[in-house]
Amino acid sequence: MNKKYMALGLTAALTTSLLAACASTEEPTTSGDNEASEESKVVNVYSSRHYDVDKELYKQFEEETGVKVNVVEGKGEELLERLNTEGANTEADLFITADAGNLHQAKENGHLQAVDSDVLESNIPEKYRDTDNEWFGLTKRARVIVYAKDRVNPEDLSTYEALTEEQWNGKVLVRPSENMYNISLLASFIEVNGVDQAKEWAEGLVNNFARDPQGNDRDQAKAVVAGEGDVAIMNTYYMGLMLNSEDAEEKKVAEELGVFFPNQDTTGTHVNISGIAMTKASKNSENAKKLMEFMSDPSAQEQFASANYEYPVNESVEPNELLKSWGDFKEQDINLSVLGENQQEAIRLFNEAGWK
Repeated sequence: MNKKYMALGLTAALTTSLLAACASTEEPTTSGDNEASEESKVVNVYSSRHYDVDKELYKQFEEETGVKVNVVEGKGEELLERLNTEGANTEADLFITADAGNLHQAKENGHLQAVDSDVLESNIPEKYRDTDNEWFGLTKRARVIVYAKDRVNPEDLSTYEALTEEQWNGKVLVRPSENMYNISLLASFIEVNGVDQAKEWAEGLVNNFARDPQGNDRDQAKAVVAGEGDVAIMNTYYMGLMLNSEDAEEKKVAEELGVFFPNQDTTGTHVNISGIAMTKASKNSENAKKLMEFMSDPSAQEQFASANYEYPVNESVEPNELLKSWGDFKEQDINLSVLGENQQEAIRLFNEAGWK
């Protein structure tokens, strides 16, 4: 296996620099046994989400419950490594991160515990929950085809698979293969199409790359507008953020792009989540459960949707007006737990396909 993927399957020692990268303005509060921690009225969160809406929701939760929310921020993989190193000694009560694949890794490494909550089960559809209730989706985003409005007729777009055809040779832009969004995308194809077709897709897309994969989703959008390629694979919330950016150039880029939901007549568009999980070592489990339920409530879900251009997982809440303007779409009919279960197979296929 390519060395750059080993971190996805193996735990590693956390370095001093990684600890520094994960630090935030507040470190978790140390508490004793569960009874003492409840009296201290705190909940400690490790989160890879860095959005203002999250901070506002924590503030509202504090005001409503009197429970102080302490947050350590960092990238998802960094926080996973921190959990690996701290083990049962972690002060984290909750782990919040993007992508079901990352949540699956935390579960596989033994860091999570099942949460029994009628509220969570009522607010969050089964497909966005771990099969053992060890993690729960908070928000969702679709991985779509973004295209140059001046060069591409959306009627020429149809499926992810069609991007491997000759007409898109040298025109497709996408992130590197080690990106978890892409790993989960291919993992979903393994589930809905089988291993052979998933491998064929990866190989075909490599043949149609406009350049070697590089950068994040925003970089793909900018490259399309710059003429390096005609289409890119991106998450919808990036388009929402760019269209409403205070950066005039970034906003201009997004305005020149169209959003297309692929596979509407076949298997459906790939959807992933950011989600929340309670750590097995939680010393404030009741407070942690309260925050989980609070984040799934319609009021919180509406704020996620309107402020960060994410789709709410709670079906009683509608997307914001921008997301509605892109239209309704059919989702892949899978439980997102399979994204983690098929993760290692997806990595193998990427390696075999030569996707850098």
